[in-house]
Amino acid sequence: MKRLWMVLTMVAVLAPMLPAQTKAAPKAVAPTATAPKAAAAPKAAAPKATAAKAATAAKAKREPAPDLLNPDTMRAKAPAIFVVRLETTKGNIDIRVVRAWAPNGVERIYNLVRAGYYNNNYFFRVLDFMAQTGISSDPRVNRVWGEKTLFDDRVVTSNIRGTVAMAASGSPNSRSTQFFINKKDANAYLDQLKFAVFGEVVEGMEVVDQLYSGYGEPPIQGQLQEQGAPFIERNFPRMDKIIKASVIAVPQP
Repeated sequence: MKRLWMVLTMVAVLAPMLPAQTKAAPKAVAPTATAPKAAAAPKAAAPKATAAKAATAAKAKREPAPDLLNPDTMRAKAPAIFVVRLETTKGNIDIRVVRAWAPNGVERIYNLVRAGYYNNNYFFRVLDFMAQTGISSDPRVNRVWGEKTLFDDRVVTSNIRGTVAMAASGSPNSRSTQFFINKKDANAYLDQLKFAVFGEVVEGMEVVDQLYSGYGEPPIQGQLQEQGAPFIERNFPRMDKIIKASVIAVPQP
């Protein structure tokens, strides 16, 4: 009895010093008073994978899912380099995006892609020197993002064939959601107009060249913003579009 009393006393003294994981499942770690120490050891420390999963789950719980109708949910930090795939009605276009080229623009593009903004977006302006897109097919989304403009980025990469830049009205700090793909090297003059390149097409420039350009430059941006996809379907049935845009790769440093 005296020995049993001493054992129980030692357990009572040491119990507060055990890892929290053992307290969560006491039946599993101490089924009897004579359980070997080696058997209890794996229970004393949670596996790293389990701890990592718990941390990820906790972070996901704290951060709301991206919601196009609530810009406050779209503030994720973009990777230094990543690849965006545009699945279009003519084929895939893969764009390598580099944050250092245009930090403000890249943060916006990254969050919009993750939230599905560019899904079902039309190439509403396809000319011999570029192809432009970035007006949502959902009027509700356009009402939210139409005035969400960005501070300008410094131009560090030239507007040549295959590069991608955000569109602007010509006024300072007027970029929002639209972007264009350069089709000619002669577009380098856009550098002086402060169109900051944020990425480059690494696969699919032949697809860009095939986007339907027969409509020229119709003055339809306002109608597309207000009426959405049904307006295009009724009036410009051959206009190509982005079926889906997604981040498909984040190269390792």
